[in-house]
Amino acid sequence: MQEPDTFEPEATRRDADVTESSRANRGWWDRNADDYQVEHGTFLGDDRFVWGPEGLDEVEAELLGPPEELKGKDVLEIGAGAAQCSRWLAAQGARPVALDLSHRQLQHALRIGGSFPLVCADAGALPFADASFDLACSAYGALPFVADPALVLREVHRVLRPGGRFVFSATHPIRWAFPDEPGPEGLTVSASYFDRTPYVEQDDEGRAVYVEHHRTLGDRIRDIVASGLRLVGLVEPEWPSWNTAEWGGWSPLRGNLIPGTAIYVCERDRGRD
Repeated sequence: MQEPDTFEPEATRRDADVTESSRANRGWWDRNADDYQVEHGTFLGDDRFVWGPEGLDEVEAELLGPPEELKGKDVLEIGAGAAQCSRWLAAQGARPVALDLSHRQLQHALRIGGSFPLVCADAGALPFADASFDLACSAYGALPFVADPALVLREVHRVLRPGGRFVFSATHPIRWAFPDEPGPEGLTVSASYFDRTPYVEQDDEGRAVYVEHHRTLGDRIRDIVASGLRLVGLVEPEWPSWNTAEWGGWSPLRGNLIPGTAIYVCERDRGRD
């Protein structure tokens, strides 16, 4: 196990550009990957495809398509972490590639095992040729943490084959108006939904060590359309009765009142675009 952080970062709201966000989040996930896998590994499993803290599973959601139709498909998982989703895809007969910004997260993917490629790279500069994949997916990977999500979406459009599908989940935009607390204190609006100022944790010298970016629902849809992708579905998972877990600001209390996750289902048109 790596040594835990020796300082308590300062939480603030301020601008953070593409370079600062990428550098901060690569470092954060490298430092915290071990603790993350210990804390959430049981919930995520080694080979499940879970879209978010609510526990919506691709087995039931079929957002990438029926499992029997995944066989032989080339699939890119962006922000793969320990590659649980890729491992499930491989079990369906797909040919996944698991990509993550964090080398340490991918070391956990190696620890668990799998016969598919692992790639350490930035989602804003995908190291693949045009039209390399039939499908792409991202379960809370990359999109909430990048300063320019439109760049990532354009890259996904580029590497998808015509008719390909990209499905990604992220924090539901409405959550940014509420405190990140799972209990009753997290049920009162405390900020403007329209404030896009990033959430930043920084060290004593003001250097960002973690960055998360807010987009409204309209922002997300405009980014998708501008990339050349077409939005064909928007899923807001309801909190299931079986899930009694708390995960950050997600909890049964809040999940039964406000959405915590938004899942965007996008496609690249079959014609030339």
